[in-house]
This record gives sequence, C-alpha cells and structure tokens, in this order.
Amino acid sequence: MPSGPPAEPQYLPPSVQGAVKILVTGPFGVGKTTLVGSLSEITPLRTEETMTAASAGVDDLTGRGGKTTTTVALDFGRITLNRRLALYLFGTPGQQRFWPLWDDLSRGALGAIAMVDLRRPDESFDVLGRLEEQQIPFAVAVNTFPDAPSYPEEELRAALDLLPGAPILHCDARDRRAAYDLLIDFVDHLHRTAVLELQR
Repeated sequence: MPSGPPAEPQYLPPSVQGAVKILVTGPFGVGKTTLVGSLSEITPLRTEETMTAASAGVDDLTGRGGKTTTTVALDFGRITLNRRLALYLFGTPGQQRFWPLWDDLSRGALGAIAMVDLRRPDESFDVLGRLEEQQIPFAVAVNTFPDAPSYPEEELRAALDLLPGAPILHCDARDRRAAYDLLIDFVDHLHRTAVLELQR
C-alpha cells in the first residue's frame, strides 16, 4: 500500500498494457467519495456540488447533519495493480435522479463495490437490485460508522436479500489501510470467481 499522499503528476508506467473498471456505488451519503479518495494513488477527480435549498425535501439528511455537498456526476480514481494492469475506480452518484449517469458509468465494469450504511440498510435495496439485474459481480461493503448497529452476517445477508455468492466486507472508508484491505479482498473474490485474470 502506498504511504502518504500521492506525488503529482503521477503517470502510468509504460509497462501497463491493460485496465479494469470497478464501480463504487451505493445510496446517498454512504461514503463512496471518501472510499475512492482513500484508495486512489492519484488525486481523485470529484464532481461534488454544494447542496442548496433546492434539495430540501428531496435529499434526506437525517443522520447526515454534516453533509453539505453531493456528487452530481462521478468520482474517479486510479490504482496500479501491478506493472501491467491498472484499476480505474468510478464512484456513482447516490440519488435516483442521477441514475441515467449510473447506467452509463456501469458499462464495461468488471465488478462493483456496493457500500451499505447499517443505520439505513433499506436505502441500499434499489442499488443492489440494479447490480443483480445488470449481472455485475459485486461485494457489499459495510461502512463502519461509529453509531451504526452490527448484525450477524447471515442476518444481514437475509435482510439485504443477497445471493449466496456475494461477499460481505467491512471497512472504515476514511482509513486508507482498511480501504486497501477491502479492495484486496474484492479483487481476490473476482480472481477466485474467474472474473478477473491478473496479469503478471
């Protein structure tokens, strides 16, 4: 795992010959922008805008008192997996009014990290359903907010109505080490299920 902030500019090494695309998705305010920022080896591209009075009654800020911005298009980050392969992270907007963008961003994705907030797991149903409909392999990433409840895995799996093959992972999206551990587990899952063939 790289230590400290990335030095700019940071270009891909000339040995890189391929790239894979991973979605980071989930409902509004679940930590997608934070996770992409924790993982990216370059300064991430963000399309956050300040929330205004126009969003009152549209975006539910319950339990999100400190949230003042929202992603309106995408977050983008990059990780060099090895000397031949790069991974591009595309964070999706959370609100349903931006879902036409979600459909575009999901094209060509090898898999998705679907973030869940256990304080409001019901908000994840639509996103998980769309991933299943589009047959995008995904892992559920439980973002460990300090005041969130905890549930046994089987209970959580049943509550989210997950297919048996979908792994449930946990991390604090603000912690770079935890974010990398999450990504390593997800890439390993894709590799074990023959979705991703890592080039050496």
